[in-house]
Amino acid sequence: MKKTIVVVNDKMQRGYRYELTVPMGKKFHPEFKPDLTPKQMLRLGVFGGKYMTDCRKEFPADWFARARLSPKGRDASLNFFRIDASQPLSVWKHKGWICEDDPRGWFQWYCRYFMGRRMPAEDERQIKRWKAIRRHVGQIKKNCEPGDLWCRKRQRQALLHWAYDSRRI
Repeated sequence: MKKTIVVVNDKMQRGYRYELTVPMGKKFHPEFKPDLTPKQMLRLGVFGGKYMTDCRKEFPADWFARARLSPKGRDASLNFFRIDASQPLSVWKHKGWICEDDPRGWFQWYCRYFMGRRMPAEDERQIKRWKAIRRHVGQIKKNCEPGDLWCRKRQRQALLHWAYDSRRI
């Protein structure tokens, strides 16, 4: 694969550069098996539609073709489960979940990872966080009837934010 340099100029990063070293959607860490692609997540409705409104140039245009976006601000009605399941960025920063390379957090890391960027130490950290969220799958299975999509919808929406397809639980 020909290596590609991506230059980011959006509201949170100016002149940030990263290299794509593997083909898009390929060569994931063996323990990282997300149910959803970034494109699928954006179409379903995540983060109140606000997350990616100023980043379109960085990612493939088809990711945004039917994305549920809200340029004016978060709108929980755009989320698949029509509920706000996000914490503010200030909480993420306070808890040390944000790294300098991905100031928007996990989903930004995932989008860039999916595109083909690899940063071994950060990839390990984010994959560990992704695996830890799986505990919510167990809570849904324990407390909800199979197929009842509206049981624990806040947890289900949060799982969608982490590329787990909570519609299949």
